[in-house]
Amino acid sequence: MSDSLSNTERMSAELHEIMHHAQALLEATGGELDEQVKKARQALSESMASAKDRYGEYGYKFLDSVKSTASDTDKLVKDKPYYVIGGTFIVGLLLGWVLSRK
Repeated sequence: MSDSLSNTERMSAELHEIMHHAQALLEATGGELDEQVKKARQALSESMASAKDRYGEYGYKFLDSVKSTASDTDKLVKDKPYYVIGGTFIVGLLLGWVLSRK
């Protein structure tokens, strides 16, 4: 569980870094008069705005669902530990049986 959360945090940090570099590129090319540069800046600016909206919407929903699932799982394990142990044992037996077949 912590691995997926740390992967999410790493992915988020990388996305923020990419956004920062793209913003720096937009600022660095602000004085350019070439038409192609202007078009590229406009497209990049629109893409960044769209990505910020989309990422903010989905990224936080994903983190909230992961946290909610983790807390629900933690509550279930604390409330009924023997059911969880039994279920895990049965799943392990079935998985072992399926993987041992050729």
